[in-house]
Amino acid sequence: MILYYHPLSSYCWKVLIALYENGTAFEPRMLEDPAVAEEWLKLWPISKFPVLRDEARGCTVAETSIIVEYLGQHYPGPFRPIPEDGEAALEVRLMDRLFDNYVMTPLQAMVADRIRPEGVPRDPYDVEQARAMLRKSYAMLEERLAGRTWAAGDSLSLADCAAAPALFYADKAEPMRASFPVLAAYLDRLEARESFARVLREKEPWWHLFPYAGG
Repeated sequence: MILYYHPLSSYCWKVLIALYENGTAFEPRMLEDPAVAEEWLKLWPISKFPVLRDEARGCTVAETSIIVEYLGQHYPGPFRPIPEDGEAALEVRLMDRLFDNYVMTPLQAMVADRIRPEGVPRDPYDVEQARAMLRKSYAMLEERLAGRTWAAGDSLSLADCAAAPALFYADKAEPMRASFPVLAAYLDRLEARESFARVLREKEPWWHLFPYAGG
């Protein structure tokens, strides 16, 4: 399998965590290489990443939640991204959506505003709206995660693959540790997990490019 990715992309992290948790063999192809980028665009002209190419099955798989579920279905191992129980599976999928839509999405709006090209005015109103959404999301997640080890219960799942990059990045732009102790402890557990710790180590050469890297 081939993963087209960039080591600073939050959504690439989501897939990498699943791959590392499961010990799944794959070939990483970084999109900084123009030849790799050309391959990627032929596979997925919508030009979003990551994209997984499974040569053995002749499949191109896009969208992070789908990629993680695909890996669980076709390359099962110790990591089970979706539980077999139907109600538990719904909770995992809900938490996955909460982290992607209400943490990562407003964070990306803030990042996009900060990296606007020279001469393009910034939009402080949109940034404040994004900050407000993050604070609202933090409060909701603080309550929902109380008493849980992982995002949807006692076992690591797809939801945690989404949570790790979302919370890590969001905390740099709109810090939450001082006001949300449950979320802070949960993020500490995620960062201590070897799969995510590996992702964090691998991002270091590019970390200076993140506009909130210095706080």
